[in-house]
Amino acid sequence: MLTGLQLNNIALIDSLELDFCDGFTVLTGETGAGKSILLDALDAVLGGAQGANGLRLLRSGCDRAQIEASFNPSNQVRQWLLEADFDCDEEELLLSREWKRQDETRFSSRSRLNGISVNRQQLMELRPLLIDLTVQGQTQQLSRPGQQRRWLDQLGGAALADRLESTKTTWNRWKAAAIALNTSEQERERLEQERLEQEDLLDLLEKADLDDPSEDGLLEQEQDRLVHGVRLQEGLGLLFGRLREGAEQAPSLQEHFAVAIQELQAMSQLDGSVQPLRDQALDLEAGINDLLQSLDDYSCTLDSNPERLGSIQERLADLKRLQRRHGLDLAALIERRDHLRHILEDGGAEADLDRLRLAEELARADRDEANALLHGSRLKAADSLQASLLELLPPMGLANVRFQVELSESEPADHGADAIRFLFSANPGQPLAPLQDVASGGEMSRFLLALKTTLATVDGSSTLLFDEIDAGVSGRVSGAMAELLHVLAQHRQVFCVTHQPLVAAVADHHFRVSKHVDAGITHSRVSQLRDTQQRRQELADLAGGDQAEAYAASLLAQRSA
Repeated sequence: MLTGLQLNNIALIDSLELDFCDGFTVLTGETGAGKSILLDALDAVLGGAQGANGLRLLRSGCDRAQIEASFNPSNQVRQWLLEADFDCDEEELLLSREWKRQDETRFSSRSRLNGISVNRQQLMELRPLLIDLTVQGQTQQLSRPGQQRRWLDQLGGAALADRLESTKTTWNRWKAAAIALNTSEQERERLEQERLEQEDLLDLLEKADLDDPSEDGLLEQEQDRLVHGVRLQEGLGLLFGRLREGAEQAPSLQEHFAVAIQELQAMSQLDGSVQPLRDQALDLEAGINDLLQSLDDYSCTLDSNPERLGSIQERLADLKRLQRRHGLDLAALIERRDHLRHILEDGGAEADLDRLRLAEELARADRDEANALLHGSRLKAADSLQASLLELLPPMGLANVRFQVELSESEPADHGADAIRFLFSANPGQPLAPLQDVASGGEMSRFLLALKTTLATVDGSSTLLFDEIDAGVSGRVSGAMAELLHVLAQHRQVFCVTHQPLVAAVADHHFRVSKHVDAGITHSRVSQLRDTQQRRQELADLAGGDQAEAYAASLLAQRSA
């Protein structure tokens, strides 16, 4: 609920502070007095188009201007504040916007929420939770994509809101599944080409017969033995000669050890402390014997077979080509082969596509089911809206009105699969047509009043502001509109700028906007009419004519009755 409004140096207003209450509030005054300035100010402080034209808002001769609006935050507003990381514990929500002139053509502005800077996007999110502004002939709002759908969904209340949330959830799941599938022909060809490449690579790796990740190292060792076989045989001959056979008449190392051990045995019989030395010599002899056995084994591996050498070199070349081509060592190539075996045995890319197709089909079925349930809820809301408007519109001079909510199938989206249009006809013999195309300004105003009266029964969150929606209508019609505004104010805080005495008479609170010239400078002033005499005089001024005062008195008397 709007509780206060302060303006400084805005248009014709130098300084103004107003306090508001709930119920129905009217603003009256002669044309050009500045009544709409107050609504423009609210539009501007909440990020609307009026705020973008700061130079028009600034009072002539002033370099600074400020608007400040205070609200009692509803639960919906508190939830928004919480989600937007603002303090939601304050009892009052204070929005302000300040303009500062930079030169003749430029200005800067800054908006704050409870003293904290806030950007326009945030203001536009918060705005519909605080105010709902309606002006005569407002076809732009009706033409806005999805607006008629949003109004219908709003009428459906919490139950339809739950359906809508479920629809959005299933839509997002389907969308993710559809993106993952990527059913384009190009993607399928890419996956098939990738599978063919995988099969070719696996075939190449299978033919390479890779089993041991250290195979190349072992082959290189064997190659070295075969290439250097003659030199290695010479080395073995020298070792066997020194260790086992001896040279010319010099004894071998084994013979030296045999003599040494025999002597240590004899010494140990004379001195027992020599026994460990003899044992140590025996260990050395056993080590030499083991060494000779290993050399014998190694000798058997030496082979000068040129065919084996050629085979090894060819195998090494194949392995090195594989490693260079794929930038992987043997261990990684073996791992890659095993991975390809697994995914190709599992169906590879085609199997992945089958799984994605199934996931997309299941998600689409869930999406379509949610859309169907939402469609059913919207049909019920449409019946309710039609019945309500066809009851509210005829008393407002639209005796022959016809209205229908058309639901047709559309491409599924996160808000369902319904295209919604409001069809309208005000005259007999005229076919139903889109409301925004055929309704006159006055008819549109009455329709919006009836619509928002209907919506107020399910959503009382924001303040409603009407700017001269009763202009140009007859007394009988304005009386019906007045009664509807009075009913609407029982659910919502309502403001209305009006020239109709019938409308002003039923208001709970009445403000008069007047224009004065002081020292050649024009000022707009706003005063609240608190007593009956003040209100009677203002209603008489609105009515005009010889019997205006009597008429005004009768209006107030009817209101009091």
